[in-house]
Amino acid sequence: MPGFISILLAAIVFSPIWPLGPNPLPGDPFVIVNKQTNEVALINENRVQTIVSAATGKTEDLTPEGLFTVTVKAQNPYYRKKDIPGGNPENPLGSRWIGFDAENTDGRTYGIHGTNDPSSIGKKISQGCVRIQNEAVASLYEYIPLGTKILITSSSKSFLDLGKEQGAISK
Repeated sequence: MPGFISILLAAIVFSPIWPLGPNPLPGDPFVIVNKQTNEVALINENRVQTIVSAATGKTEDLTPEGLFTVTVKAQNPYYRKKDIPGGNPENPLGSRWIGFDAENTDGRTYGIHGTNDPSSIGKKISQGCVRIQNEAVASLYEYIPLGTKILITSSSKSFLDLGKEQGAISK
């Protein structure tokens, strides 16, 4: 039995979806949310690939800051709070959910998601999640695998500088 536990532990530690460290490696997908500018950037293949407008928390404390990991992805997510099925036009989560482990949660509380209210994008209006246009979240969804790191910050630095600081872009 001790041999089985060692094998199981090795399988978990060396699994390709297991986060290997606190920061991404240059070339790995990496997401930065800047609450100061209400923008989201995807860094991939050692450069800033895209920047889109976002909505963040109504108050500074609602959208937590830090380095997090994508733990859940869902197409047409179900909105539990109001029992609204995925794909329903009334669903405020839009077409995709990219959940991350902020505040020691499981990826089902905080996320980057679409919206049924495009006019909210660019504002500080959410209950803590990061909203982006449905078209943008559908595109990003394809490039962000489970285990991707997400930095949420409030900064006057460029996405290029933030990516370099985090190790997502070679200096």
